[in-house]
Amino acid sequence: MKALLDLVFPVDCAGCGARSVLACSSCLTPLLCAPGPAWPRPSPPGLPPPFAVTAYGGSVRGLLLGLKEDGLLALQRPLGWALGQSVRAAVGGAGPVCLVPVPSARAAQRRRGEDVVRRLASVAAGELRRSGVPATVVPALRHSRAVADSAGLDARARARNLSGAFTTRRRAVDRLRVDRVVLVDDLITTGVTLTECAAALAAAGVHAHACATIAATQRRSPHSPRGSAQLPPWALPSQ
Repeated sequence: MKALLDLVFPVDCAGCGARSVLACSSCLTPLLCAPGPAWPRPSPPGLPPPFAVTAYGGSVRGLLLGLKEDGLLALQRPLGWALGQSVRAAVGGAGPVCLVPVPSARAAQRRRGEDVVRRLASVAAGELRRSGVPATVVPALRHSRAVADSAGLDARARARNLSGAFTTRRRAVDRLRVDRVVLVDDLITTGVTLTECAAALAAAGVHAHACATIAATQRRSPHSPRGSAQLPPWALPSQ
């Protein structure tokens, strides 16, 4: 039956193109890296301490693009699980944590059918709750104006493009009166987006404790895998 379904609905690994699997074990392995600091070089002033699981490139890039551009929704589970590990590294210890996702532009939401980062934050919060960390997601940020596509822009151009581009949702801000607020995104490149989001929160009287992402483009030396660690069954993409 599976062979017949593959003829009708062919599946390729989003990371490497291997047949008959949405994400192969080799391409999922980078998501098992130990999360750690992911400071861009240079880092923009005001960037809260950023954390990431792995470097952006290769299979990780393929998995993220598979989710964001190809709509492979089953990839939310392993990628969201990895984001949860990054949040855990960012906050350490126990205690409530509030995840504030970086909002997608309206055009991107329309194209993708949803806010991808907000969905990943929800999966990450679920992972944290399973491990005993009280976690909530509060979409407290929104775009205050249109911005250009940041692809291909250097750090200075990104800063000009995103300056003052975010603001807070008044009702949501009232839910952020907790000690640990973590900004979350799928990727950190120059750090400008996360810095602008932190500034928008600060203007509303909210301190961003840290930032957490899945991958970082400026990572000089990716962290080592955790040895025998494996993705939990619930986080594996369904075929």
